[in-house]
Amino acid sequence: MSDKDFVKKYLKDFSSLITPTDEIIEKISLIKKTLLDVKKNNSKVMIFGNGGSAAIASHVSVDLTKNAGIRAVNYNEADLITCFSNDYGYERWIEKAIEFYGEGKDILILVSSSGKSLNMINACKAAKRKNILKIITLTGHEKNNPLSKLGDINLWIESKAYNFIENTHQLWLLTVCDLIIGKREYPPN
Repeated sequence: MSDKDFVKKYLKDFSSLITPTDEIIEKISLIKKTLLDVKKNNSKVMIFGNGGSAAIASHVSVDLTKNAGIRAVNYNEADLITCFSNDYGYERWIEKAIEFYGEGKDILILVSSSGKSLNMINACKAAKRKNILKIITLTGHEKNNPLSKLGDINLWIESKAYNFIENTHQLWLLTVCDLIIGKREYPPN
């Protein structure tokens, strides 16, 4: 396959994946409402991901805080991750972050392409023990993955291509940011 044909098919396939369904639109609206409740309650959003999804968590937490006025944190500091991973195991570092920093009126957003990452599953269980207000999951691969079964609001993309999944997750979360702001063009200050 030529480069031109590859790129054309790649972008066409991605475009078909991000065409919104009524279900996705309803869930994005519900996430907006949930995040506005966080702002009203003066609580926070905690966002976690692994690898590329951690980068998404960082980007979205900054946009929520700076542009949407909703306090959001992602705990992507290397010292925190390596300390908690060293002391409790990688599969428990997010769980421990939630135990130390989470509060009852907070919202938890977990971004995982497979929905099978043990640290994300343990995070959900910790959030339930801490009475975190809502758990929002974004996943791909199999629809009924373990993480989506534990969430309150679940966005799932039908794909096994990591870049399609991660780009869709980022697009959905940034759509929520712009929906809260009420426009898609605004100054960077």
